[in-house]
Amino acid sequence: MTALSEVAGVRPVRYGLTEPLPAEAAEAEVLIPGARAADVLPLLDAMPRLRLIQLLSAGAEDWSEALPEGVLLSTCRGAHGGSTAEWVMAVLLSWCRRLPEFAEAQRARRWSRLTADTLQGKRVLVVGAGDVGNQLRCRLEPFDAWVTMVGMSARGEVYSVEDLPELLPDTDIVVLLVPLTSRTRGLVDAEFLGALPDGALLVNASRGAVVDTAALLAELESGRLKAALDVTDPEPLPDDHPLWELPNVVITPHVGGAVVDARRRSYVVAAAEIERYVLGELPNNLVRGEY
Repeated sequence: MTALSEVAGVRPVRYGLTEPLPAEAAEAEVLIPGARAADVLPLLDAMPRLRLIQLLSAGAEDWSEALPEGVLLSTCRGAHGGSTAEWVMAVLLSWCRRLPEFAEAQRARRWSRLTADTLQGKRVLVVGAGDVGNQLRCRLEPFDAWVTMVGMSARGEVYSVEDLPELLPDTDIVVLLVPLTSRTRGLVDAEFLGALPDGALLVNASRGAVVDTAALLAELESGRLKAALDVTDPEPLPDDHPLWELPNVVITPHVGGAVVDARRRSYVVAAAEIERYVLGELPNNLVRGEY
């Protein structure tokens, strides 16, 4: 409420999902959902003047298919890129420096000197050349890693996903940072994984359904590949899923952007997007049903 009150021409009104909507809903032009699309969509009938849905997340897959006619949809891209890139760096450094093994040795009170790996010289393929991808690149390059960026289409030094068959065999680490769309769902299938060299590491910080779980599981169970997963398909991962038991997998519960002050950063971006709308401009993070 504080962040939005500072935007000229905006009068924020608080609402709750379990309570009747306030009378101001009939006049509201902008909605900031505080829950999943399925929980909020039933409210839209009471908002006939709605023109913009402003999300607090970078992902919009729950909303893009259900976008009401004539209503704009804007994401919170830019709010969580840095923290998600930090999560990727954390798991990469943890893998390279064998921190899980050292932690296990510490619990056993065992002085175990292991030779670790390094990010220096590693060939990293970043699939997703948006805000998070570029934030990650800025963090990887000072570690002397070789970074190749891949987007949905080629531009400048960014390759296209069509180039992946040529790029995958010559990489040590693949990081997935793409949104979930009809083009990216199942992008990482058996063919994609089979093109990776032995010992390669797959890092998924995008959405679980970008990866074919069965195909990934087959590669991991064989021991040929490694993985670090902040997202899974299904999600949450059932407690009896075989991924939990594999030693060559690190799993975190979709917490790449879950850091202190994340909500404040979300509202900084949301307020800026709403201000553009008030001024008659299109939001920078506009989504038109599909990425």
